[in-house]
Amino acid sequence: MDPRFVGHRHTLRLALTDPRFPAARASGAVTAQPEARPALTRALAGAPATGWPHPADTLAEALAADGVAVHRPELGSLVAAVPEDAADRARATAATAAVDDEAVRLRSAVKAHDGFFTTFFISPYSRYIARWCARRGLTPNQVTTASLITALVAAGAAATGTRGGYVAAGILLLVSFVLDCTDGQLARYALKYSTMGAWLDATFDRAKEYAFYAGLALGAARTGDDVWALALGAMVLMTCRHVVDFSFNEANHDATANTSPTAALSDRLDSKGWTVWARRMIVLPIGERWAMIAVLTAVTTPRVVFYALLIGCAFAACYTTAGRVLRSVTRKARRTDRAAQALADLADSGPLAELTARLLRRLPRPPAPLVAAAAAALMAAVAWTQPFGSAWTVGAAAGYAVLSGLAVARPLKGALDWLVPPFLRAAEYGTVLLLAAKADVPGALPAAYGLVAAVAYHHYDTVYRIRGGTGAPPAWLVRTIGGHEGRTLAVAVLAAVLSPREDHFTLGLVACAVAVALVVLAESIRFWVSSGAPAVHDEGEPA
Repeated sequence: MDPRFVGHRHTLRLALTDPRFPAARASGAVTAQPEARPALTRALAGAPATGWPHPADTLAEALAADGVAVHRPELGSLVAAVPEDAADRARATAATAAVDDEAVRLRSAVKAHDGFFTTFFISPYSRYIARWCARRGLTPNQVTTASLITALVAAGAAATGTRGGYVAAGILLLVSFVLDCTDGQLARYALKYSTMGAWLDATFDRAKEYAFYAGLALGAARTGDDVWALALGAMVLMTCRHVVDFSFNEANHDATANTSPTAALSDRLDSKGWTVWARRMIVLPIGERWAMIAVLTAVTTPRVVFYALLIGCAFAACYTTAGRVLRSVTRKARRTDRAAQALADLADSGPLAELTARLLRRLPRPPAPLVAAAAAALMAAVAWTQPFGSAWTVGAAAGYAVLSGLAVARPLKGALDWLVPPFLRAAEYGTVLLLAAKADVPGALPAAYGLVAAVAYHHYDTVYRIRGGTGAPPAWLVRTIGGHEGRTLAVAVLAAVLSPREDHFTLGLVACAVAVALVVLAESIRFWVSSGAPAVHDEGEPA
């Protein structure tokens, strides 16, 4: 750092202490993480003797020329200067004094693009909780864990099935959400980003919400109301909606010529303040959704909560999906190989689909989304109309495996190919839901809930690995747990083989859930605690 530096302390925090970047710079200061130290050593060796003690800018340019990505943080109103004379120093000092460093730091701890409820009802005070935590040495991971524990206690309170339990559950769920906002704000306030934090942040939100669904279902069962099908339906809908988000974003992440009239209209709408908030609220992001769940839990019944959740999320899913379809068919984007590979990874194809894809690769193929939609429709129609344990369901599952393999036989670079993973998720989860509901035996739907939760964890894990730039989970893991088509066929076979003793179907689902959970969690934990795992952090995407 240049000894003549004048500016805010938080400027130096942003430039010198953020662990997410291999190198970073601000005026008069440069830093390099261990992976960029060899390049820094070469830059120092080649630095001229003249120019010292002001080498920071020259070193940053040398690092960039050596292929190192040098991050330059957005400083906004913060000051970073290297004055050349007394007059410059006086101006820089006055500019520094005119801006409250701590106020800027607090504002920057809050996401730039958050939902209405979070922005106006949580962040105004949660940022101060984050600062309180930072000053007492608490880490974001500790706050994240506290949020998870609070949500699990809320689920336990809901499981009591009493009005007092429901009221306590609603309050605790809101407390959990406050902590959920605080952990990210603490990470941004203190610049404490970590690989473990990325894993916790990527998975705990879903774990908390789906555990609360289960608590509501258990509480309703205590009063004689079986809502497990609604709970599982809510989880299926929520997960499929997220897959739509992830697939669309990955398909267009690095697409070229990525413009459309629909996107231009969206930008114009965002220029008007009220439309921004209306459009953020209508998609029912996590803040609005959890607030709705908490209030309805406290004052109504679990059945009403799930009805509202299903209706609201279905509307939000239709709204966002329709908009993205319009964008896709009107934009002139060219998909990259990386995007096509990401969509193939999100499809989660197992050995059966891979074999079909190899055998049918040279045959003419209708558009991939139509093939995937036909596969999903075939599976859903047969599972819905045929009796539990029917051989027709097994045949439909086999046909689904063939069609799903055909859908991914060639690179997914079409305008609407990002719809393939959501169709496949809906088919797999929907089949488990329909078969468990038609079994009509005690424990089948809770067991199905556990199986879908284990598989959904695998799919969320895949998303965050791709977003971190490390690619999908290893092929052996996908093959071991069967791929989406293998699991769908396995559940259909279980229903057919165990239909004479339908209570055994519950045990089969439990065994599948435990096997998938053990394999997926073991590999996921190994990956996320390894040094090669990416630090992925949500900076404002609605969940």
